[in-house]
Amino acid sequence: MTAGVAAGCGVLGLAIGALLPIVIERVPEKRSLRGPYPEMGAGLRTWRGRLLVLGTGLLFAAIGWRFADSSALPAFLLLGAALVALSVIDLVHNLLPNRIIYPVTATSIALLGVAAIADSDGDAFLRSLACAAGAFVVFAVLHLASPRAMGFGDVRLALLLGLDLGWLGVGEVVLGLLLGFVYGAVIGLALIATGVKSRRDHIPFGPFLAAGALTALLVGKTILDWYSG
Repeated sequence: MTAGVAAGCGVLGLAIGALLPIVIERVPEKRSLRGPYPEMGAGLRTWRGRLLVLGTGLLFAAIGWRFADSSALPAFLLLGAALVALSVIDLVHNLLPNRIIYPVTATSIALLGVAAIADSDGDAFLRSLACAAGAFVVFAVLHLASPRAMGFGDVRLALLLGLDLGWLGVGEVVLGLLLGFVYGAVIGLALIATGVKSRRDHIPFGPFLAAGALTALLVGKTILDWYSG
């Protein structure tokens, strides 16, 4: 059962990965998402495009394996696709577009609400909403304290991450967001040390938040169990 779900999600991920260049290229430029879609064919002809397809397929397969028996699986797959697109856009444009974050957040609330009904688990849904609000407030304070270091797009992304990780538990929320800072610090220092970036250069934080969230999503329980002994 689990293997079948993972395989099906992997195939879906390959298809989504082929579609993502449309979003990645058009959304930052505020262009229409209506057809035709030459970005799909163009993407598949480049190694970056093929890597995007393969990476999304593998990510979907991993999420499918981890949450094969969970009614929240659709919400987590949506989160995975959104984080891939947002990470690429942030790396290229230093931007986390509202055109992605807002509809994904609204859809995630709906999907988690359906999952709560299916699993008769209203507590998990309420915890998700509370964690979303908490993450938003914490990151908003950090943004006000240092707007240059953290843009408001990161604040909005934190709300989405708190929502989805909150379904799993408060520990996963804290772990995912904390790992985002750890990844950002380690890789940022490495880029500066190797001369790729200078101290004055802006390094997008969105991809690190995404990496931290996906780590918590996929192996957070294992890490938290190990930490608690």
